[in-house]
Amino acid sequence: MARLGRSFAFLWSSTGLSNLADGVLKIGAPLLAVTMTRSPTLVSLAGAAATLPWLVLALHAGAVADRADRRRVMVWANLVRAALLAAVAALAVLGLLNLWLLLAAVLLAGVCEVFADLSAQSVLPMTVPGGELTRANGRVSTAQMIGNDFVGAPVAGLLVVALPAAVFGAPAVLYGAAGLLLLGMRGSYRLPGPPERRPMRADIAEALRYLWGHRILRSLAITAGLLNLANAGYFAVFVLWAVGDGSRIGLEPGEYGLMTTAFAAGAIFGSLLAGRAAAVFGDLRTLVGNWLTTSVLLLVPVLVPSPWTLYPTAVLWGVVGAAGNVLVISARQRLIPAALLGRVNSAYRLVGMGGMPLGAVLGGVVAELAGLTAALVGATGVCLVAVGLVWRALSDQFSGPLTSEPTLSDISRSR
Repeated sequence: MARLGRSFAFLWSSTGLSNLADGVLKIGAPLLAVTMTRSPTLVSLAGAAATLPWLVLALHAGAVADRADRRRVMVWANLVRAALLAAVAALAVLGLLNLWLLLAAVLLAGVCEVFADLSAQSVLPMTVPGGELTRANGRVSTAQMIGNDFVGAPVAGLLVVALPAAVFGAPAVLYGAAGLLLLGMRGSYRLPGPPERRPMRADIAEALRYLWGHRILRSLAITAGLLNLANAGYFAVFVLWAVGDGSRIGLEPGEYGLMTTAFAAGAIFGSLLAGRAAAVFGDLRTLVGNWLTTSVLLLVPVLVPSPWTLYPTAVLWGVVGAAGNVLVISARQRLIPAALLGRVNSAYRLVGMGGMPLGAVLGGVVAELAGLTAALVGATGVCLVAVGLVWRALSDQFSGPLTSEPTLSDISRSR
């Protein structure tokens, strides 16, 4: 950690706290929704509400990250969602919490997440040396997994049973602390040069042109979009497959939280081993192999619906999923010029995550009409098709690291 610097230590600590809050909210909100309704469509709205802001606001948040001080954007995003969730927790204590208030809270917290996450990915290359990006991203990914899944998820399962209001109150405290920690980062995190005066739509258009003109980034973004759409549909209704007396696996809410803890345990190893695997097999070969493995593993809880198979599968999901995440984030940070990083990152995330609310709703609708098995198997099929497409599109790139950064002439051609 010492080689990564003092500012990275504050960023890393803030990331850990904010992702602990994310984990409590991400698992706690659907579990609370299940206590209010058993309708797959209504339960799936919790996942849709969490991801809809990426579809609506990603491009604008990326433009803001390239114009404003990125650290300041993160501070305000954390403090605003802390205040918001504290208010919802107070309403829950008064007995006023219902499904629609829950969905509104998740939606508004998701708005803040878009601004915080895009600025965080763009601020990291300004915080550590270029040669340390993969290691730094591995540390950040580890903190995210520990917070989101290893600690946050089981805590959420316990809070749903013991103190539902804390599903919102605990994240409020954590987000507030995460925002204050960022104040320890020294210096300015605004791009050098005079403030940009041209319309924001011009910045957004430039980012979209650049992403579409870059074959590797375009192919990865489209594949990530299909994978995330399918996974959103899968996990939006998976809670009904796994939790409750009428479910196929029969977990209690606390046991469902332990599933994500198992996922996080694997993810820690995956995050730390990503660089070594890429050095042996090449970045793209490792990434696509991880995506393929994750997709196939989605079938295991469907074919063998038992806690004894679910927990080991969750560990493997974590290993390959986290390794792929580290590689794709590091590749974007290397391939995108610094002046475009926030905007192109946002364009990538729009393509990669914009379909998630649609996927969540589709998963609920398919499960309502054709059954949970059809929804889960169908989502797996979409994942396998997506991996096949990226393999075909980038087969000539499947060796060596992704380190070539576009030149200024490449940027001009992409316009």
